[in-house]
Amino acid sequence: MITSIAHATIYVLNQEEALDFYQNKLGFEVGDDMKVEGGFRWLTVHPKSKPQLQLVLAEPKEGPMFSKDAAEKIRNLITEGAFGAGVFETENCHRTYEELVAKGVEFIQPPTKQLYGVEAMAIDNSGNWFSLVER
Repeated sequence: MITSIAHATIYVLNQEEALDFYQNKLGFEVGDDMKVEGGFRWLTVHPKSKPQLQLVLAEPKEGPMFSKDAAEKIRNLITEGAFGAGVFETENCHRTYEELVAKGVEFIQPPTKQLYGVEAMAIDNSGNWFSLVER
């Protein structure tokens, strides 16, 4: 029986730049950072309070998972902002919004009252959007 999800993938344009964003702007911690032969890098981050939820910061590259054409298509979709990185929860959306704006995080929607709580929308430095939600 499956009991939880351990990893979710966020495709990024540059792992080093994405690591800087998720670690230094969002305050996530590094879970794993391993380089394997052939240039593959297994890089995960997680919220400090949830080390069991690892976000894989993966660059789409030609290799075992993607053809050269498929990797290029995914990179183009990332650039166009076609992917969402998920929903990040916070206890106080307005306060977290102000903290992240001060760190240079770009928001496409300020905190707004919704049926389910308060939500702000931001984008990471690859172009992936994510929700910041206070329930």
